[in-house]
Amino acid sequence: MPAPSLLLALTVMVAAPPAAETPLTPAQRQAVVESLAKVVREQYVSPEVGERTARRLLRGLQQGSYPQEQPDRLAEALSRELVAATGDRHFRVHFEPDFHGSSSPDGEPSAAEKARFRRAFGRQNFGVAQAEVLPGNVGLLELRFFAPVEFSAGTITAAMAFLAHTDALILDVRRNDGGDPDSIAYLCSYLFPEGSRVHLNDLRYRTRNEVRQYWTLPTVPGPRHAGKPVYVLTSARTFSGGEELAYDLQAQKRATVVGETTGGGANPGGAVILAEGFVAFVPSGRAVNPITKRNWEGVGVKPDLAVPAAQAADVAHVQALRAILKSQTDEEYRRKLERLLAMVERGERERPVYTRP
Repeated sequence: MPAPSLLLALTVMVAAPPAAETPLTPAQRQAVVESLAKVVREQYVSPEVGERTARRLLRGLQQGSYPQEQPDRLAEALSRELVAATGDRHFRVHFEPDFHGSSSPDGEPSAAEKARFRRAFGRQNFGVAQAEVLPGNVGLLELRFFAPVEFSAGTITAAMAFLAHTDALILDVRRNDGGDPDSIAYLCSYLFPEGSRVHLNDLRYRTRNEVRQYWTLPTVPGPRHAGKPVYVLTSARTFSGGEELAYDLQAQKRATVVGETTGGGANPGGAVILAEGFVAFVPSGRAVNPITKRNWEGVGVKPDLAVPAAQAADVAHVQALRAILKSQTDEEYRRKLERLLAMVERGERERPVYTRP
C-alpha cells in the first residue's frame, strides 16, 4: 500500500470529476490562501523554501494578487505561484469540494474511498496502456502512470507474463506522470534475478521524520525478464514516478534510457485539504538514490541515447535487435534478424511476419 496521501493525490489529479463552481467571496479567497500558506510553511520538504513561499503567498494576498473569483482560476493562479516560488512542479492546487481525504498527508483513506479509487484506476487499466510484441521478439510495455500496487500488481503481472518470452524489453514512460513507488519496485522486480533484493530508492519525508526504502522483491508471480536487454523510453513530459523508473534502472545499469530529458520532479508528497473545498498536492519528501546519492529534481533524467521522443521507440527497437543479434547463435534465425534490422534501420513500416525455426 502506498502512502495514503499519495493514493488520495493520484485520485484527485487523475480521476476526480469536475466540480460545480460558484464565485468566491473575498473572505473565501483569503481563507484559501491563508490555509495554503500554513500548509506550505509546515509541510514543504524544505523548511526554508516553505517559509519563504508562505510569506510570498501572504504578501500577494495583501497586495491583491489573487483577484480570481472562479475557483478553478484561483487554483490555477496559486499553482503557478507555487511553482514560480519553488521551482517544484509537483505543487498543484485544485478545487475539489467533494474530496473526502485527510487534512494531513499521513491520513488513511476509508474502505469506501479505497473501493472508489480502485474503480477509478481500473477504468484506466491501472496505468498499463499497452503490451505488444514487436518484430524480432522485442517486448513493448507502455505505462501511463503507476497505480497503487495493491490495485495494479495483477495487471503488471499479467503484462509481464505476456512478454515473458521476448528477448528484449522496452518500457515506454513517455506519457507517464507518476504514481506509487511500490508499484515501480514491483515492476522492477521482474528485471532482476529470482531471490535478489536490489535497493532502488529512498524517500525521506519531512512531515513524518522518516526514511522509506524501496527494494525489489525476491519473489514475484510468473517468469522474470532478468538478464535480457531493457530500454526505457522518455520524453520531456515524463514526470515523477515515470522519471523514477528511468533513474532507478539507469543507476543500476539495468536499462538504457532512450529519448528526451525528463520533466524534473523528484519530491513526493500528498494531497492536503485546504479551506473552501480546495486541495493542494504538497511535496513533503525528497528522493535519494542509494547509488548516486542524488535525484532528478529540477534537472530531469538524462537519456543514455538522446533522441526526439517521437523517434525513441524506433531507436530502442534497433538497439534491442542489435543486442539480440549479439547473443544469437542460430545462423538461420540470425539472417532473419539481420534482414529485419536493416528494414527497421531504414524506417520501413511494412515488416515481414515470420516465426522462429
